[in-house]
Amino acid sequence: MTDWLGPEEWRAVALSLKVSFWAVLLSLPPGIFIAYALARWSFPGKQIVNGLVHLPLILPPVVTGYVLLLTFGTRGPVGSLLAEIGVVLAFRWTGAALAAAIMAFPLMVRAIRLSIEAVDPKLEEAGATLGAGPLWVFGTVTLPIIAPGIIAGAILAFAKAMGEFGATITFVSNIPGETRTIPTAIYAFLQVPGGEASAIKLVIVSVVVAMGALLLSEVIGRRVAARLGGPG
Repeated sequence: MTDWLGPEEWRAVALSLKVSFWAVLLSLPPGIFIAYALARWSFPGKQIVNGLVHLPLILPPVVTGYVLLLTFGTRGPVGSLLAEIGVVLAFRWTGAALAAAIMAFPLMVRAIRLSIEAVDPKLEEAGATLGAGPLWVFGTVTLPIIAPGIIAGAILAFAKAMGEFGATITFVSNIPGETRTIPTAIYAFLQVPGGEASAIKLVIVSVVVAMGALLLSEVIGRRVAARLGGPG
């Protein structure tokens, strides 16, 4: 494998793994919270929140990237404040992680929400009647049951983050060694003569990662159904 991929290709793969890992890690806590809120709570503006969560799936990725640039760029309302404390996201790998996290967030939330909705609320109510608080009930009753769903959502989000292109290239450009992930590297290789071979190698890596993630997510989903007594 080390001989099959060249140094520049390896850098793109390593950066993609790094970006995707942090994208999932940072978005998982809010993903669980929002999924639980959408599945269990009734509150004003719930449909608006649900729409905002799924908006990245509907909007062109370039639009999402441009909104990120306007918001988190060094002259944006949030980016300028972050720049004052030395945190710069635009044209950095951290910005690529943010873009990937936002694009993958809907898939993560949906998978976790479906797992929560499959849990019988009576189980949670039973814990509450024993005097346990909401956080304790969630941690001891709900969380163990939905853990496979959380893992499945994280895997899908990781695969989506690995393949993110439009929002990433718009927000952080295509800088070798800094923001050039697998998709942007494929794009770059296709722009130069003789780059097709490198592009094909990275395409194969992308397909293998995506298929592996989908299969693993399917296996975990079936285990969730079996664990809850549903059809396997």
